Parts: sequence; structure tokens; C-alpha cells
Amino acid sequence: MTEEIIIVEGNGTLQGDVPIAGAKNSALKLMVATLLGQGTSVLSNIPRISDIDVMIEVLERLGAKVSREDHDLIIDTAPVNSFETPYDLVSKMRASISVLGPLIARFGEAHVAMPGGCQIGARKIDMHLAGLEALGVEFDIDHGDLVATTPHGLRGTHVTLEFPSVGATENLLMASVVAKGDTIIENAAREPEIEDLADILCEMGAVVEGAGSSTIEVHGVSIEDFHPVHHRTVGDRIEAGTFLVGGALSGGPVTVHGIDPSFLRMALLKLRTMGCDVECGDDWIRVSRDKPLNSTDIQTLPHPGFPTDLQAQFLLLAAVADGISVITENVFENRFMFASELMRMGADIMMEDHHALVRGIDALEGAPVSATDLRAGAALVLAGVVAEGQTRVYHIEHIDRGYEDYVGKLRSLGADVRRVAKDSI
Repeated sequence: MTEEIIIVEGNGTLQGDVPIAGAKNSALKLMVATLLGQGTSVLSNIPRISDIDVMIEVLERLGAKVSREDHDLIIDTAPVNSFETPYDLVSKMRASISVLGPLIARFGEAHVAMPGGCQIGARKIDMHLAGLEALGVEFDIDHGDLVATTPHGLRGTHVTLEFPSVGATENLLMASVVAKGDTIIENAAREPEIEDLADILCEMGAVVEGAGSSTIEVHGVSIEDFHPVHHRTVGDRIEAGTFLVGGALSGGPVTVHGIDPSFLRMALLKLRTMGCDVECGDDWIRVSRDKPLNSTDIQTLPHPGFPTDLQAQFLLLAAVADGISVITENVFENRFMFASELMRMGADIMMEDHHALVRGIDALEGAPVSATDLRAGAALVLAGVVAEGQTRVYHIEHIDRGYEDYVGKLRSLGADVRRVAKDSI
């Protein structure tokens, strides 16, 4: 496949309405949850992004039959007869580790390659393993593969996570729904995507209470009690937040549709603090601005705190705001790689440990930059929209992992942005 780059001619224009796709971080887990249904499930509002394509391959390698109709996925997991996921797929995407829970629940065992993905932090899976071990899972490492067995079956237990890990919470949920007895997960992740996963599990036959809070209770049922379902994915709060930052950068107004505003409460609070006007409806949010951006301080924290997946976008806002902002990254240690790229565009950023001191400047300058991860890539394109001159963004395969038709949506808002083959320039 020919490598592409994104070229942005800075015109400072982002204005209008944009539809938000289904949440990547929810859709991937809903897809593996269908392994429990043992039949044909339909998932709607699934984004057309490369991470979804990888997960489709994972399911097909396990034996599932998967087809796509626009934004619907039809997944027949009845033929699944394998509990092994190969390294060539799992190494492409960390989220593949989420097959561990449902495979253990369905087969009592699983062979899963160690995960890969963005280079933004270690994201060790120790909490996944410790929680599953408490449920009765035994693990061995065999040539880079996790080999999970349940010699005495899955049993309900009380697990307290040392950190509210989304992935660990999801794997525990999908395994414990068939454990004998009750399971309590304390210090559970509270993200909207956790609630979406719990919803589909309950629709399939599970009994889960408290999802969205820090304590989740699961009452185990038999795997035979599960059935296929039709489920709609919630809107992607990170995609929505990215476009809203675009509105804040340019003045907007930019309106996103298909998102619950409560998913972005902390981010919207920060936008207001920075001088933006924010309006909300049942499933839409509008951001505009007619005065200079104010500086602010931000600390990333697990939901309902400020999302780490919006840190790069807000660091960009801080880079062109009046005054000095302090951005603190508490979740992933390597996420400030983005700052170095933004500094190529003239941003005044000083980094120390997990803090970034950002002095606002009048204007960014277009420059060649590289997407270091998914969210950084999206933010660099936004930076190009408001920068003076031309910006070229390389390694845009990161952006394609999580944003459906990002360039097309930006163009619909008035941005001068296009994708071109790298070897054509």
C-alpha cells in the first residue's frame, strides 16, 4: 500500500456541523463480547477505521464469520472453534488482549499473544492477569504467548484493582459473567465505554450491576444462557472532543452530533475556562469563541477526570492561549512525544517529567511533523489548520486507527486539507 501524508494549508477555518462515529474504544470490546453470544449478533454505529479491520481479522482467525453493511457489523460466532490469537494480529493493536476474557469464559482456556499498539506507555497487563487469577485462571508464558487455563473452573471473587484500568475492568467483566457465584470489582474503571460493554453483556444474558461506578457486581450465569443481540455503539467522545477543540482553535462555531455531552463533562468545563462558549443538547455539543483563549492547568486522570486521549489536543490549545498553562500527564508516560512535534511549529513548551509548561504564542508556523500516536496525529492536523503556511503530517496510519474520514470531515468544516501519496510530492 502506498504511504500517504496529510497536507494542510493554514486558513484558520473550521465551522459547521460534523457527525460523530461510534466509539472506537467501545466497538472493539463489543466485537469480542459477541464471542459469548454463540450466534449472529449485529453491532451498529461501528466506525470504519483500521483498528476495527484488525479486530475483524482476529475474530475471523478464531473462526467467526464477519460481514459489514455500511456502519453495521454482522458477526456470527457460532462457528468459532479456536481459542488462539496469533502474534501477527495482536501485535498491531493492544485492544486485542480483550479477547482473553471472553475466550476464557467460552472455552475455559485461551492462547493470546502479548499485545502491541501505540508507543505511548508500557500499559502492562499485570492487573488483567492478577484479576483473572483471582477468578481461578492459571497462566503460563509459552514463546511470547499467554496460555490461560481454568483447571477448577471460574469462581466468583472480590477483586480490587490497584488502578481503575479500563482494559482490566473489561477482561474481568467478560470472564466473571460466567463464573460460579458473585464477583465484585472494586476501583473499577468508570468510562462510558465500560457501561456500553456492560449493557451488551446484560442484553446477551449476563447480570451486571453498577457499571459506570467504581464498584461493579457480577452475578454469574451459565455460558448456555447467553444469546446473540442487536446493539448500537455509543458515540466516540474522543472524536467529538477533537472536533470541539478545532472549534475552540478557530472560533467556530463547530457542532458535533451523535454524542452524549455527559461523556465530556470535564473537557467541556476546561473549554469554558479557556474562554469558549459551549452549548449542549441531548446528543449534540457546540463550541464557539469570540475572544482570546485563556491559559489553564490540566491533569489527566481516569474518567470522570480529564481524559488522557484529549491531552494532546488541549496542549495544542494551550500553545496558542494567552499566558502559561501546565499540563500534567498522569496516565501514560510517553504521551509528551507530541509536544516535541508541536515545538517544530514554534510552540513554546518546556517538559519536565510528566509536566509540560506551555507559554502561549501568537501563531504557529507550518512545518513537516510526524504523528507519534493516534491522538497526536489528529492534533497535529488541527495545528496545521490554524498555523501560518503549509504543514505536512507524516505517519498518518496512526490517525486512521481511530478517526473515520478525518480529512473529509475537516474539509466539510472549511479546512484546506488533503491526503496525498508520499512519493507524489
